[in-house]
Parts: sequence; C-alpha cells; structure tokens
Amino acid sequence: MSTSENSHHGRLDPVTGVTTTGHEWDGIEELNNPLPRWWLWVWYACIVWSIAYWVMYPAWPLISSATPGVLGWNSRTAVSTQIADLQALRAESTAKLASASLPQIEDTPALLTLARAQGRVAFADNCAPCHGQGGGGAVGFPNLNDDDWLWGGSLDQIYQTINFGIRSGDDQAHVGNMPAFGRDGILTKPEISAVAGYVRTLSGLDKPGADTAKGKEVFIANCAACHGDEGKGNPEVGAPNLTDKIWLYGPDKATIEYAVTNGRGNVMPAWHGRLDATTIKVLTVYVHSLGGGR
Repeated sequence: MSTSENSHHGRLDPVTGVTTTGHEWDGIEELNNPLPRWWLWVWYACIVWSIAYWVMYPAWPLISSATPGVLGWNSRTAVSTQIADLQALRAESTAKLASASLPQIEDTPALLTLARAQGRVAFADNCAPCHGQGGGGAVGFPNLNDDDWLWGGSLDQIYQTINFGIRSGDDQAHVGNMPAFGRDGILTKPEISAVAGYVRTLSGLDKPGADTAKGKEVFIANCAACHGDEGKGNPEVGAPNLTDKIWLYGPDKATIEYAVTNGRGNVMPAWHGRLDATTIKVLTVYVHSLGGGR
C-alpha cells in the first residue's frame, strides 16, 4: 500500500463540505472534523484533576523518596492505621486470650469462638502452604482433620509442636528420626522387602504370606523399639501407628521400602519468635478443633 500526502492543504471536500487536513492515504483524504465538545471538556477536566492529584497526594518521585502531597496520605499508612484501629477494637478480647490458659479458652464459649476465628486466619497465613487450606495435608504433610497424631493431639502437645517445631534446631523441638536401615547397611534388600510386606499386613493391606514370619522377625529386632511390638506407634518419638490405614507418604510397598531404606525426617519450623504467644495459642486451639484433637 502506497502512502502519499496531498499538496492541497485545507481543500473543501465537495461531498461533505468539510475542509481536509491535506493528508491522503490511497486516495482517501482525511477530513478536518473538530473533536466533539463533550470529549474536549472531559479531557480538560482530566488535566485539572491530574494537577490536583499531584498536589494533594504523593505523586512525583524524588531521589530517595517522593513528594508527600498536601494531604500526606498513602496506602501503606492507611493500612497501618486500619490494623491499629482493629487491634485497639480487639484489645480487651485479645488481653483475655493472652491471660487465659488453653483449657480455659476451650471452656469459655466467647473466647473459644474468638480463638477459632483468629486461629483460622493465622493458619491460612502460616500453615496452609504445607497442611492445606482446610488442614487436609498432602504427601509428607500430616492431615490435621483426622485423629492420627505423630506427636500427640492434646492441647499441650499441639502447643509444644507449633511452638518449637519438629527437627527445627530449637532446643525444645521434637527430634525423633527414622534410621536409614538400607542406606546405612543395617538391613539387606531381602530383609527390607520382607519387613515392608509385614508392615502392610499390620493394617490389613495384605494377608500374611510366606515372608510374614521373616518380616515380623526383622520388625521386632529393628522397628519395634519405636513403633511398638504391635506397630501401634509412639508419640514420644513421633513414630506413626502402622496398624491404621492413615499413611503420610503412601501405603504401597515400594514407598514403604524407600522409607525403610532411606529413613524419614521432615522438618516443621519453630513458630515462637516468628509469631507472638497469643497467636500461637489461638493456632493451637484452632488446630485442636479441626476434628482430630484429643
């Protein structure tokens, strides 16, 4: 497509009676129609509004800051003010939560309702990335809605876990680990296969077979110290109950063999120092109320 410019500036168009701008594209000339008056007034109003905005609000960047504006308003200050107002509104209730013990909170309907509401928000902000929005968990992250607790499901036990974490490096954290029986040469591959098969029979996933006796022998000698002779688990060391059908990593034999071979030992952070004491308290109450608290 060729582009040319008409040399007849301001020519009167015989069809419309409007002068042209002198520009032509492929034989089509541009008419010099004025902009609608309403559009011009809107444009002028926008210019005036922008100048007023520059004066009233932070707008122009400086070397290390920005012009503050006559009003001195900014969104960060507004949010901080709103949070401060909310904290002031909740001050009395928060003080009651801070001074009450965990059993007192659960025995006081008003405090329990407040603790669950605040705990739900704190859980979504801090715990949901691992445990899920509703506490349903994922592979390697416990489901907090059931009644299977690696380290115990009482208020005090949950508080201990949230406060100090698991293998977090804190002096008061839970520190139990499952040994790497295969990687460290404690058990052979046939022994690992046998004990994995036996573990599946404990929860009824498989029926006892020819290798059950060998697997039980290996289990008693190596695993019962933590999981118990009957595989019921031990919350003192974080050893799971192997007789239920709740599996943190999966119930298939290959997954069990991997755990026996390489061990297990996930980390949960210690939240004291990151969260204030009252927030940890309401988190404890909320987690306890999800359905599996004891």
